[in-house]
Amino acid sequence: MTAAVDSDRLAEDLRAAVGHLVRAARTTGTLPSGEAAVLGHLDREGPATTAELAQWRQIRHQTAARAVKDLVDAGLVRTAPHKSDGRKVVLHITPDGRARLAGHRRARADRLAAAIDDALDPAERAELVRSVELLTRLTGHLRQQP
Repeated sequence: MTAAVDSDRLAEDLRAAVGHLVRAARTTGTLPSGEAAVLGHLDREGPATTAELAQWRQIRHQTAARAVKDLVDAGLVRTAPHKSDGRKVVLHITPDGRARLAGHRRARADRLAAAIDDALDPAERAELVRSVELLTRLTGHLRQQP
């Protein structure tokens, strides 16, 4: 890359590279990706309704409801009445759900760690450490924007 960095091109290359990495990492795991996404959201963000999960994932309510039903049936998510709206149900991750999610995350992290060990030399691993710091900072900046 030249001294003058084309931010538009860099942004597109970064988006594509991160997307490919995420999709490659998803091939390993113990949960279907939709269920893993729901469990991950409930674990990070706390209880939510099915409608909120659908909005967050930008999917149809019916699609989210199927994933939720499977998770409830498996004992990985439990339901509780909404405190202010009796028509709604709030979803909570269960201890079994947290344990299953942790195993799923560990399997993905193990695969990625093996790839890092196999594909990168020590200097490249050091560059990757700095890249993770930069990506984290970019993520924080994007989350602050409307």
